[in-house]
Amino acid sequence: MFSKSCEYGIKATAFIAVEGAKNNRVSLKAIAKAIDSPVAFTAKILQLLARTGIINSVQGAAGGFEVDQSKIDSITLSQIVAAIDGDNIYKGCGLGLKACNANKPCPVHDKFVIIREELKAMLESTTVKDLALGLKDGLTYLKR
Repeated sequence: MFSKSCEYGIKATAFIAVEGAKNNRVSLKAIAKAIDSPVAFTAKILQLLARTGIINSVQGAAGGFEVDQSKIDSITLSQIVAAIDGDNIYKGCGLGLKACNANKPCPVHDKFVIIREELKAMLESTTVKDLALGLKDGLTYLKR
């Protein structure tokens, strides 16, 4: 459903938020290890997230990545998805057709529209804080 970049971006943001709650900035290598992602690939994703203000990148010896703790309850999954994948997830055809709409629907169009609307509602209502709390409490995991 999400691109691999987007999956890693969501995981990275959640991990950084958990560490930020402990007043820790996180290094690129620690993030890549925690989310089981290649370092170079993770670096590109973190650049996108930093460029859009979802995370902060701090240079220097005590540097690393952090999420502003005052913003973790207002940053939503939809913002992370938009930063990495854009809004195609809300527009694409369930079967991957280039032109699919209510006037010329694919066989799954009507059902897929409902799923997309529910997905959009979930992404817009789930915050980084929601993700971080589950991780912190050991109720959810980033890798197995």
